[in-house]
Amino acid sequence: MPDLRVGVIGVGHLGKEHARIYGQMPGVKLVGVTDTDEGRGRSVARKWSTEFVKDYTALLGRVDAVSVAVPTTYHFDVAKRFLDQGVATLVEKPMTRTVAEAEGLVEAARKSGAVLQVGHIERFNPAIVAIQKYKLRPRFIEAHRLAPFSFRSGDIGVVLDLMIHDLDIILHMVGEEVEKVDAAGVGILAHREDVANARLVFRNGAVANVTASRVSARSMRKIRVFSDDCYISLDYGERQALIYRKSPELASGQVRLQELDITRILDLKKFLFGDLLTIEKVAIEAHEPLAKELESFVDCVRHRKPPVVGGEQATAAIRVAWRILEQIEASLKRANVPVAAGLTAESGSKAP
Repeated sequence: MPDLRVGVIGVGHLGKEHARIYGQMPGVKLVGVTDTDEGRGRSVARKWSTEFVKDYTALLGRVDAVSVAVPTTYHFDVAKRFLDQGVATLVEKPMTRTVAEAEGLVEAARKSGAVLQVGHIERFNPAIVAIQKYKLRPRFIEAHRLAPFSFRSGDIGVVLDLMIHDLDIILHMVGEEVEKVDAAGVGILAHREDVANARLVFRNGAVANVTASRVSARSMRKIRVFSDDCYISLDYGERQALIYRKSPELASGQVRLQELDITRILDLKKFLFGDLLTIEKVAIEAHEPLAKELESFVDCVRHRKPPVVGGEQATAAIRVAWRILEQIEASLKRANVPVAAGLTAESGSKAP
């Protein structure tokens, strides 16, 4: 089988890692990279023995697939050029800034038959991969994603920048439509929201509480999932997960809480997390999420398989993100707080 010819559009913070992985991937030929910063682009090209291309459109006709890792504002224009020509395209998250643009990319991929994958990297986090075997039926989910200000992604706020990761994971876990959204947010350093909280109510009654901040003094990427028969606490950053379940004695009815005399229990915590509940450290296979993501993309292109996160799933996350932004806008208006230019329902949530 001939090598898959790949290009990388944008080799900044994330794009340079795409180039690194493609440059070492068996069966893949990194044809070229491009970046608006010529010095950076040439440096990455030299490192991985490939060509620096000044104009990304010069890769058309020379590649079978591309990674698009430019600022979000340009995702639509760049990705559509390749999708229209039938080139398989992986777009970094968020797929686009608006719902209308997202739907436009999905339609372009449908018309040309090109693979469209979106870089929701947490789907490939070893901890997330490991808990899939439990077939969770979430009733309540709580997610926290906090980070210091990165001075990147200034064209979008924290909802599309960071919270979008958890929105995608939550939508995938619950598998139901979001019926109601309540949200609040505030801008601190940027002209868009830097801190946001949202409460999502799903059609089946499940609830998710999601918090994101990009002005935190410390980083945190955690999610807790409460299901019918278990509770999982997962740390994305540490790539660890714990699962709490009823002990066999409690599940079988051998132990009845209403009949317990707690005055005779010497260590309540030990009794709770020993006799009533079991705690299991989930076995997690170590791997680099981005490498797995790109390997999956290449596999989809080679074998015409649907991607783990396709355009439709990414659009669903963007649609919920804009419902959150609408609620943030409404809450700011109620408080007589000026709303940032561009942070309006008309600018992002509506299809053309």
